[in-house]
Amino acid sequence: MALRKQEWPEVGDLLMATVENVMDYGAYVKLDEYEEYEKKGLLHISEISSSWIRNIRDFVREGQKVVLKVLRVNTEKGHIDLSLRRVTKREKIEKIMLWKKERKAEALLRSVGEKTELSLEEVYEKAGVLMEKEYGLYETFEKVVKEGMEVLTKIGVPDKLAMALTEVAKERIHIPMVKVKGTVELHCMKPNGVKILKEAFSKAEKAEKAKDAELRFYVVAAPKYRIEVLAENYKHAETIFQSVAEKVVSNVVKAGGQGSFRREK
Repeated sequence: MALRKQEWPEVGDLLMATVENVMDYGAYVKLDEYEEYEKKGLLHISEISSSWIRNIRDFVREGQKVVLKVLRVNTEKGHIDLSLRRVTKREKIEKIMLWKKERKAEALLRSVGEKTELSLEEVYEKAGVLMEKEYGLYETFEKVVKEGMEVLTKIGVPDKLAMALTEVAKERIHIPMVKVKGTVELHCMKPNGVKILKEAFSKAEKAEKAKDAELRFYVVAAPKYRIEVLAENYKHAETIFQSVAEKVVSNVVKAGGQGSFRREK
């Protein structure tokens, strides 16, 4: 976020930039993350590509967003030398993702400011700094969607502001979930068999209560019951499903019944 940026970037930093002017010897760019300081830099033609450049505009053009690496910073002359060819594909992808998250986070903080009649700077100082330090700014918003307002109050964000942050997060952030499902087949011939089955599911759910996953149980047709797990990725969902299903069957077996489970595709 622009709020936390120093006046000058450091050598080795990866920056988002907008190409403003393309010349025969290189391109002048505006540093998007230092907009409040009106910082610009030079991308020399020798730092655009490792291959021979016949036409510089085949590589950069006015208005283009690029990820650049800082080579040199001369604060006295106000010069910043940048490189495109030294940015790896992985660095480019990671930087763009981070940049998008930072912009989203700043937009969310602005919305919170409108709700609470605070300036962006005030919201950042009272909450953003704590969020950034603990989990990362945008990452905290996502965590709030999954776990609730306590994520904020635990790190020291005032209750009123935490409430506004939570409302905005839940209004504006949608976290995609994947689903893993399977079937358990349970038999219990004891007089209190129905109660045993209910308790088996209840105990398994409490034992595997995961804040970052959602559990659902359905009756298919006795003795078959469906377990569904919703989580952010398949690996986590699979792990939780396996554990819950095993616990349900184990609880029924311990009570004198029988059970088995299978994962559905």
